[in-house]
Amino acid sequence: MKKLRYFLMAALLFSTIQIFGQSLENQQSKTIFQFKFSKGTKIGLVSRIEEDVKINGRKMPHATILNRVSMNITETDENGRGKYESDFMTSESYTDFGFFHALDWDSYENKSEYWRSKDGTFEIEDKYFMPIVRDMPRFPQTPVGIGDSWTLDGYEAEDFRNSFGLSTPMKVPFTANYKYLRDEEITDDNGNKRTLNVISAKYELVFESPEITDYNLLLQDPPISTMGTSNRTIWWDNERGQIDHYVEKFKIIIETYSGNIFVFTGQSNAEITEFVQAATDNNVKVVQAQIDELGLADISVVKSDKGLQISLENVQFDPDSAVLRYTEQKKLRAIANILNKFPNDILVSGHTASVDDDEKSCQILSEQRADSVANFLMKIHVRKQNHIFTEGFGSKRPIGDNSTEEGRKKNRRVEITILDK
Repeated sequence: MKKLRYFLMAALLFSTIQIFGQSLENQQSKTIFQFKFSKGTKIGLVSRIEEDVKINGRKMPHATILNRVSMNITETDENGRGKYESDFMTSESYTDFGFFHALDWDSYENKSEYWRSKDGTFEIEDKYFMPIVRDMPRFPQTPVGIGDSWTLDGYEAEDFRNSFGLSTPMKVPFTANYKYLRDEEITDDNGNKRTLNVISAKYELVFESPEITDYNLLLQDPPISTMGTSNRTIWWDNERGQIDHYVEKFKIIIETYSGNIFVFTGQSNAEITEFVQAATDNNVKVVQAQIDELGLADISVVKSDKGLQISLENVQFDPDSAVLRYTEQKKLRAIANILNKFPNDILVSGHTASVDDDEKSCQILSEQRADSVANFLMKIHVRKQNHIFTEGFGSKRPIGDNSTEEGRKKNRRVEITILDK
């Protein structure tokens, strides 16, 4: 009996020491998550949303929505806050068939200014519609360890200007439930290893809109209630004090005053990148010299309002098509080495010459040719799908005289812009 008692006491003591040791280890591994801001830092965010929409039970075409945000931290203060000046660009494409189409840069642009605190809280004026999700993520300013949970409030600023005629964002509050799940080690494109903290963030939306008495606004059939769920997994880089990337699954249900039901379901994937200033006088000279060294003719380099622009005149496609000729593929392979020296996103713009009044066909052809160049650059691994965009201008922006063959050669061009914003 005595031996059994000693054995049980020893086992109990060992268990107590083990639990205490684990508790001490967990306590020592706890950390404070905080946003970090440095004046002059330029950050890019690209999120791709695959969304299905039903209106009164009727399925609409599948939508692909691409949001690209360029953020510049212009100020910091003694409280550790950072002020952002941000450009938000959104592009949407629809399909019933699932064919890939390089994402057109042709929808709309929003500018926004706001402060953000170390814990993630926004300070932003009502005149700004972006970003949509605010105060997410937010962190308790106490140490947390793997397995710990916390709850903090946030809100969505819904943009219903086009849908329902609302002139300011409709704020839909939520309470987010966070949990520190685990740590993951990743290797970035430069071969550097980093440890990311994986955090779950979930919330539900249940919101009744304020009463509207404006008859003209009621004619727009505004929302009367909004419900939804969001399940987001965030990979957080605490060393940098920024999100690295996240994945979100969501569902939103909106009922309007007239009883229409809109259901939005989908998934978004987003990543944060830092980028360099491409459009500088020195880069114009350096890149132009590199192109001249390669012996590539009819290519010019300039600064544009969007970034560093490489203009390829007289790009050769098969007649009346968007199929790149082999000679042009060789030219793009040579330019790819230059593009790869910049981490920034790329915009491909297509232009055509005008020989008749059929501007509609010129517009379509310019878009198709921009897509063709973009798809080739993706094929040779210049950029991934989410970091290359296209637009077409038809024959609306000539740089040469369309009445001469020499002028039409100049107008049949593709512009590749290394984006600064």
